[in-house]
Amino acid sequence: MNDFHDRAPHPHYDRLIETVRQLPPLRVAVVHPTNDVALGAALDAARMGLIHPVLVGPRAKIEAAAKESGLSIDGLTLVDAPHSHAAAAAAVAMAAGGEVDAIMKGSLHTDELMAAVVRRDGGLRTSRRISHCFVMDVPGHAQPLIISDAAINIAPTLDEKVDIVQNAIDLAHALKLPQVRVAILSSMEVVNSKVPSTIDAAALCKMAERGQITGAVLDGPLAMDNAIDATAARIKGIVSPVAGLADVLIVPDLDAGNMLAKSLTFLAGAYAAGIVLGAKVPIILTSRADSESARFASCAVASLLAQAAREGSIRAVG
Repeated sequence: MNDFHDRAPHPHYDRLIETVRQLPPLRVAVVHPTNDVALGAALDAARMGLIHPVLVGPRAKIEAAAKESGLSIDGLTLVDAPHSHAAAAAAVAMAAGGEVDAIMKGSLHTDELMAAVVRRDGGLRTSRRISHCFVMDVPGHAQPLIISDAAINIAPTLDEKVDIVQNAIDLAHALKLPQVRVAILSSMEVVNSKVPSTIDAAALCKMAERGQITGAVLDGPLAMDNAIDATAARIKGIVSPVAGLADVLIVPDLDAGNMLAKSLTFLAGAYAAGIVLGAKVPIILTSRADSESARFASCAVASLLAQAAREGSIRAVG
């Protein structure tokens, strides 16, 4: 990370982490934590009181990683699995059986973990499409930004976007945002038959009006500038309860979401906490490039999602 990123304040994450530290630690299956980064992230989150980790993977490799890194795993449950595929399957089975409340990605590819999650026989599928959200803490921005989907759905259809939007809204409610305003992003703010993302945006907004999407105010298509900047919206003559105030940004496809999130991270000093929604339990996605605060925030987001599901404050999916 650049120096600006390291110096930038992240008050939204600080408040989020402190809130979750008042809750009981989340039971988390950490999948294949066989290097210093993955294992250290789990142990650091445990020391912060955010999670109670269950380490799932090859015992010898996990113990070797702990020894080489000077980390102690004494007192932790270690579920021996011969390789990463088996570790992912074991963690999914534990989540399906109620033994853990969330799953955390270790040193394996996201695709490998998600293959076990979405497996039709014994996976963690629900009636809802699985999607990914980043919760971004952007220095100087008045509230956290939720961006979806930057990691799971490559080119979602309109029907898939309905679930992507609803998952993001549920996340916003779990984070206790006071009013959820969703901007459906495109490259322009008018409906244009030659730009499919504008057609999808208009349809999603009408679906929200008809009660097919609930829990938020939607508007779109909106370009990025008038979604988050009230001055830009006013200059363009946009009258909207969302323009300039959006806290949830729905991108047209994975490429757009990934580039938006990384631009905010590497150019604006933002931190990005990654979470997968729509499965039976939250799935914490971390990266080697994540800051310590971003890893903690990912665990904290999962904890608030699990709490909201227990309390019934977000719609249950089955």
